[in-house]
Amino acid sequence: MSTPRGEGPGDYGLIHVRYGKAKKGSPPKRRSVVTVWTWTAEIMDEWVTEFRPLLAVPGMSALWPSERGARIGLQRINSRFAAYRDALGLDAGLDFHGLRRSYVTHLIEAGRDPMFVQFQCGHEHASTTSLYTCVSSDFRTRTLRRALDETLAAALEPPRRTR
Repeated sequence: MSTPRGEGPGDYGLIHVRYGKAKKGSPPKRRSVVTVWTWTAEIMDEWVTEFRPLLAVPGMSALWPSERGARIGLQRINSRFAAYRDALGLDAGLDFHGLRRSYVTHLIEAGRDPMFVQFQCGHEHASTTSLYTCVSSDFRTRTLRRALDETLAAALEPPRRTR
Protein backbone atom coordinates (compact mmCIF):
# COMPACT_ATOMS: atom_id res chain seq x y z
CA MET A 1 0.00 0.00 0.00
CA SER A 2 1.43 3.40 -0.87
CA THR A 3 0.26 6.98 -0.79
CA PRO A 4 0.09 9.48 -3.68
CA ARG A 5 2.79 11.58 -1.94
CA GLY A 6 5.49 8.91 -1.87
CA GLU A 7 6.53 6.21 0.57
CA GLY A 8 3.72 4.22 2.11
CA PRO A 9 3.46 1.70 4.92
CA GLY A 10 4.63 -1.18 2.75
CA ASP A 11 3.13 -4.65 3.15
CA TYR A 12 1.35 -3.78 6.40
CA GLY A 13 -0.65 -0.63 5.61
CA LEU A 14 -3.87 -2.60 5.57
CA ILE A 15 -4.36 -5.80 7.55
CA HIS A 16 -7.03 -8.17 6.23
CA VAL A 17 -8.78 -10.08 9.00
CA ARG A 18 -10.17 -13.36 7.69
CA TYR A 19 -11.55 -14.78 10.92
CA GLY A 20 -12.73 -11.82 12.99
CA LYS A 21 -14.90 -12.40 16.03
CA ALA A 22 -18.40 -13.36 14.93
CA LYS A 23 -21.83 -13.04 16.44
CA LYS A 24 -23.11 -16.14 18.16
CA GLY A 25 -24.18 -18.64 15.49
CA SER A 26 -22.65 -16.62 12.62
CA PRO A 27 -19.55 -17.30 10.55
CA PRO A 28 -16.36 -15.34 11.31
CA LYS A 29 -16.49 -11.71 10.20
CA ARG A 30 -14.07 -10.60 7.45
CA ARG A 31 -12.82 -7.02 7.64
CA SER A 32 -9.79 -4.85 7.06
CA VAL A 33 -7.88 -2.76 9.60
CA VAL A 34 -5.90 0.33 8.58
CA THR A 35 -2.52 0.74 10.26
CA VAL A 36 -3.03 4.35 11.35
CA TRP A 37 0.30 5.34 12.90
CA THR A 38 3.49 5.76 10.90
CA TRP A 39 5.36 3.20 13.03
CA THR A 40 2.68 0.50 12.80
CA ALA A 41 3.97 -1.14 9.61
CA GLU A 42 7.44 -1.50 11.14
CA ILE A 43 5.97 -3.08 14.28
CA MET A 44 3.88 -5.47 12.16
CA ASP A 45 6.97 -6.55 10.26
CA GLU A 46 8.80 -7.14 13.55
CA TRP A 47 5.85 -9.20 14.87
CA VAL A 48 5.70 -11.35 11.72
CA THR A 49 9.44 -11.94 11.37
CA GLU A 50 10.66 -12.10 14.98
CA PHE A 51 7.94 -12.82 17.53
CA ARG A 52 5.13 -14.71 15.84
CA PRO A 53 7.45 -17.59 14.78
CA LEU A 54 8.27 -18.16 18.46
CA LEU A 55 4.59 -18.43 19.42
CA ALA A 56 2.92 -19.99 16.40
CA VAL A 57 1.39 -23.43 16.40
CA PRO A 58 3.23 -25.47 13.71
CA GLY A 59 1.38 -25.51 10.40
CA MET A 60 -0.91 -22.58 11.26
CA SER A 61 -0.61 -19.31 9.35
CA ALA A 62 -2.83 -17.00 11.42
CA LEU A 63 -1.13 -13.86 12.71
CA TRP A 64 -2.99 -13.46 15.98
CA PRO A 65 -3.98 -15.45 19.03
CA SER A 66 -7.55 -16.63 19.06
CA GLU A 67 -10.00 -18.16 21.47
CA ARG A 68 -11.13 -20.40 18.60
CA GLY A 69 -8.40 -22.93 19.13
CA ALA A 70 -5.08 -23.89 17.69
CA ARG A 71 -3.87 -20.75 16.03
CA ILE A 72 -1.39 -19.03 18.32
CA GLY A 73 -1.82 -20.27 21.85
CA LEU A 74 -3.56 -17.50 23.79
CA GLN A 75 -2.60 -19.08 27.13
CA ARG A 76 1.04 -18.98 26.11
CA ILE A 77 0.83 -15.32 25.11
CA ASN A 78 -1.03 -14.40 28.30
CA SER A 79 1.52 -16.14 30.52
CA ARG A 80 4.46 -14.60 28.63
CA PHE A 81 2.82 -11.15 28.81
CA ALA A 82 2.25 -11.59 32.56
CA ALA A 83 5.90 -12.58 33.07
CA TYR A 84 7.12 -9.46 31.25
CA ARG A 85 4.61 -7.29 33.09
CA ASP A 86 5.73 -8.63 36.46
CA ALA A 87 9.44 -8.33 35.58
CA LEU A 88 8.88 -4.68 34.66
CA GLY A 89 6.96 -4.04 37.88
CA LEU A 90 3.77 -3.04 36.07
CA ASP A 91 0.33 -3.28 37.64
CA ALA A 92 -0.97 -6.86 37.93
CA GLY A 93 -4.29 -5.71 36.44
CA LEU A 94 -2.62 -5.09 33.08
CA ASP A 95 -3.44 -7.93 30.71
CA PHE A 96 -2.85 -8.75 27.06
CA HIS A 97 -6.37 -7.62 26.10
CA GLY A 98 -5.47 -4.25 27.65
CA LEU A 99 -3.49 -3.57 24.47
CA ARG A 100 -6.78 -3.53 22.55
CA ARG A 101 -8.35 -1.16 25.07
CA SER A 102 -5.26 1.03 24.85
CA TYR A 103 -5.46 1.10 21.04
CA VAL A 104 -9.08 2.25 21.09
CA THR A 105 -8.34 4.89 23.72
CA HIS A 106 -5.34 6.26 21.82
CA LEU A 107 -7.37 6.49 18.60
CA ILE A 108 -10.10 8.46 20.38
CA GLU A 109 -7.63 10.73 22.17
CA ALA A 110 -5.82 11.35 18.84
CA GLY A 111 -9.09 12.75 17.48
CA ARG A 112 -10.04 9.86 15.19
CA ASP A 113 -13.70 9.74 14.24
CA PRO A 114 -15.57 7.40 16.62
CA MET A 115 -17.18 5.61 13.66
CA PHE A 116 -13.72 4.92 12.20
CA VAL A 117 -12.60 3.53 15.58
CA GLN A 118 -15.71 1.34 15.71
CA PHE A 119 -14.93 -0.07 12.25
CA GLN A 120 -11.26 -0.59 13.16
CA CYS A 121 -12.37 -2.78 16.06
CA GLY A 122 -14.98 -4.63 14.03
CA HIS A 123 -17.75 -3.65 16.42
CA GLU A 124 -21.30 -3.56 15.15
CA HIS A 125 -22.42 -1.10 17.83
CA ALA A 126 -20.75 2.07 19.14
CA SER A 127 -21.75 1.01 22.65
CA THR A 128 -19.37 -1.96 22.38
CA THR A 129 -16.51 0.31 21.32
CA SER A 130 -17.27 2.65 24.21
CA LEU A 131 -16.60 -0.22 26.63
CA TYR A 132 -13.00 -0.27 25.36
CA THR A 133 -12.50 3.49 25.70
CA CYS A 134 -10.79 4.61 28.91
CA VAL A 135 -9.77 8.19 28.18
CA SER A 136 -7.53 10.08 30.59
CA SER A 137 -8.76 12.79 32.91
CA ASP A 138 -6.62 15.27 30.92
CA PHE A 139 -8.47 14.32 27.74
CA ARG A 140 -11.85 14.66 29.50
CA THR A 141 -10.84 18.06 30.86
CA ARG A 142 -9.65 19.30 27.43
CA THR A 143 -12.83 18.03 25.77
CA LEU A 144 -15.05 19.69 28.38
CA ARG A 145 -13.04 22.93 28.15
CA ARG A 146 -13.41 22.98 24.35
CA ALA A 147 -17.17 22.39 24.58
CA LEU A 148 -17.59 25.11 27.22
CA ASP A 149 -15.45 27.58 25.23
CA GLU A 150 -17.51 26.95 22.07
CA THR A 151 -20.78 27.32 23.97
CA LEU A 152 -19.65 30.53 25.67
CA ALA A 153 -18.38 32.01 22.39
CA ALA A 154 -21.70 31.24 20.70
CA ALA A 155 -23.64 32.76 23.61
CA LEU A 156 -21.58 35.98 23.51
CA GLU A 157 -21.94 36.45 19.75
CA PRO A 158 -24.08 39.47 18.93
CA PRO A 159 -27.48 38.50 17.54
CA ARG A 160 -27.72 38.50 13.78
CA ARG A 161 -30.13 40.93 12.20
CA THR A 162 -32.74 39.53 9.90
CA ARG A 163 -34.01 41.48 6.93
